[in-house]
Amino acid sequence: MERILIIYKRGRSDAAQLAERLTTWLTSKGFDASARENMADTGTFNFPPPPPMEADAVVVLGGDGTFLSVARQLVDRQIPIVGVNLGGLGFLTEISRERCFEDLENVLAGAYEIEERMRLRVVIERAGREVFSQTVLNDVVINKGALARIVDLYTHIDGCYLTHYRADGLIVATPTGSTAYNLSAGGPIVYPTALAVILTPICPFTLTNRPIILPATAVIRVDLDDKAQDVTLTCDGQVGHRLAPNDRISIAMSPHTLKLIKPTSTDYFEILRTKLKWGQT
Repeated sequence: MERILIIYKRGRSDAAQLAERLTTWLTSKGFDASARENMADTGTFNFPPPPPMEADAVVVLGGDGTFLSVARQLVDRQIPIVGVNLGGLGFLTEISRERCFEDLENVLAGAYEIEERMRLRVVIERAGREVFSQTVLNDVVINKGALARIVDLYTHIDGCYLTHYRADGLIVATPTGSTAYNLSAGGPIVYPTALAVILTPICPFTLTNRPIILPATAVIRVDLDDKAQDVTLTCDGQVGHRLAPNDRISIAMSPHTLKLIKPTSTDYFEILRTKLKWGQT
């Protein structure tokens, strides 16, 4: 690592101050370090093209939302990324603010691992034409509007019919995303480096519709009927697209993984225990 880019949460003065301190610290150690505010708009339906990133590694200062935003900006660029948690829960931003300099010192000394996290690519087809595509780290969610009726989702796996979901929506998650919306909807926790895809219906009309874990190679197809109204597809809870009647959604494993820098001091099970408050009375 020679060129290190620091991207910090927009609108947070404490993040900007920490980015300035880190830049000075890294430069004093002989690294080519620079910092910039995360300008990607995380508002749904707004997804600007990713800015250029000339770096050997990216340090993200913020919460999981900022991390997801930066991960999408990397697209197919195999630049390793590490997150410093300035937010709340923080499953992705594994370095704490308090241990920031200590853990990064160890990383720069070579005390780290690179984890390969699988991602998903989603495509929306309308009348046989691609109208939207996106690569996600956490999940793809199809859901109805607040006042809309139950949505009908005709779902196929590798060309084989699975079921007709009648539900408030459907979550298609990676193992990394298993601790996000999937967990809130009653889906399973899957170890983040596993190769799998999780299908979790949201409030299904049929109570026997349960979450399913599929192999990572599965190609998922979801068709809407001609009565679909006020249905949205959302990627990582941040960007999305309004769906129309008879739209077809295809979801498959992306050929481009995310390279996550993990300090050797990081323990995933400790993160689960701490964040989910397991074993606490």
